[in-house]
Amino acid sequence: MYYLNQGLRFYSTKALCHKQIIDRIIRVDHAGELGADRIYAGQMAVLGRTSVGPVIQHMWDQEKEHKAKFEELMPKYRTRPTVLIPLWNVAGFVLGASTALLGKEGAMACTVAVESVITDHYNSQLRELIALGEDENKELIEVIRKFRDDEMEHHDTGLQHDAELAPAYNVLSNVIKAGCKAAVFISERI
Repeated sequence: MYYLNQGLRFYSTKALCHKQIIDRIIRVDHAGELGADRIYAGQMAVLGRTSVGPVIQHMWDQEKEHKAKFEELMPKYRTRPTVLIPLWNVAGFVLGASTALLGKEGAMACTVAVESVITDHYNSQLRELIALGEDENKELIEVIRKFRDDEMEHHDTGLQHDAELAPAYNVLSNVIKAGCKAAVFISERI
């Protein structure tokens, strides 16, 4: 009887840890996709009627799909959003609009920096989910793989549209990357 109870306790602890990991992944990814949606909204507010407008709109449309998918997954997995959604909503728009005010190069530098961090973040999540069980986490793995590939496409699009010609590109890029990493860290926890 003792071993049976220990086995059940181990199983429930393992299941709880798995649930906590899934909750963290969905919560932070939803926050990130919401932030990306707002970044592109800010960029479109400034550059929407320029030659780069359709490029930004295409990336924004993909981010809207990503956000919608995580909004679908949250109730399915019984995961709550981060409490910082109002902050990410405003911060994302301000980041998008302010970098777009530097011109298309500034907007694209923002895209490259953000997508660089998010691609790495999604790759880490994929490794974690595969280690937890590829069959058990198949749906999330497929979603994150597709979204990671879209983010890599956005990164490359930014480079193709002169991101590296933005004023103080290296400084701008490093500041945005640091902000994204901080947002990921915080959103995973609260």
